[in-house]
Amino acid sequence: MKKANLCFIGAGFHASTNIYPSAIEAGAEIQAISTRNIDRSKAALQRFGSNGTPYDDYKKMLEHENCDGIVVVAQPEDHPSLVLDCIRAGKNVFVDKPLGMSAEEAAEIADAAEEAGVALMVGFMKRYAPCYTKLKELITDGKLGTARSFQARFAVNSTPFCKNEEQFMKFAAIHIVDLVRYLFGEIVQITGFKNNDKECISQSISLKFENGVVGSLYFTGMTAWSRESENILVSFDSGFVFVDEVNTLTIHKSQTFDKLPWKSLEEEDTVFTPSASPMSGAYRDLYLRGFVGEMAHFIDSCKNGKKPISNGRDNVDTMTLCDLILSKLL
Repeated sequence: MKKANLCFIGAGFHASTNIYPSAIEAGAEIQAISTRNIDRSKAALQRFGSNGTPYDDYKKMLEHENCDGIVVVAQPEDHPSLVLDCIRAGKNVFVDKPLGMSAEEAAEIADAAEEAGVALMVGFMKRYAPCYTKLKELITDGKLGTARSFQARFAVNSTPFCKNEEQFMKFAAIHIVDLVRYLFGEIVQITGFKNNDKECISQSISLKFENGVVGSLYFTGMTAWSRESENILVSFDSGFVFVDEVNTLTIHKSQTFDKLPWKSLEEEDTVFTPSASPMSGAYRDLYLRGFVGEMAHFIDSCKNGKKPISNGRDNVDTMTLCDLILSKLL
């Protein structure tokens, strides 16, 4: 299959470490890069083995380059204006989260994309992580019965890049907020408590969904968590599933025994985990965290005219939920 030609706005640490390598692995050619500095754009092209065109003005790139899509990975406050300019130029756009700092801002951009008839995808990569796509399949296929409840934890040292509660919710915890929407649907009730001290964040949140699922979120952003950690436990009618650190998924099916199960090795769990190989290099991480999957999905959306799963309109609902959670924390 012919590779997709993508243009990029931004070449910072996250873009260079995660997005560019994942796009290439997913089957993209880097056609052009625009940063604020032409030398930096040239260096980024060279780093990723591209003979594409460097720019120091993204508007010139939008004007001169005919490509399958634009990938925007810049500062969060710059995303709305950059994406709107891409949409006005008639380009398909992938943008890293958050897209807009409020539901209202997100809705304005979603409206513009729909009016222009272009694909707009927001980078919620956890939807495309193998562990969570498998969990979604288990929820959908009903082999363990109906999902009833869950517990999710996300802990990280967010203090270098999140200076208040809103930034923590919309720059860091938003990935888990979006994930539970993707897994369980829309939410009808929220309660929660917080124990924050400036950029040090602790939150405990309870949620009830339209389909009856109930769950809790534990979010913390502070120096205690220099080792980023996340997991989710989902209870079904006939078993439970535990996803730990995006690389292990354990399925336990309800079982019956003729004799007391503690007398022998009767309990069974099925554990799914990736193999470990020095040949994987950094790509193992990019696949498991969902970066390659999301770029492959964006490329497919561009090439085949499909609406992305994590599209601009869907992003409005995630931003709305973030604002609601913040408003309910006591």
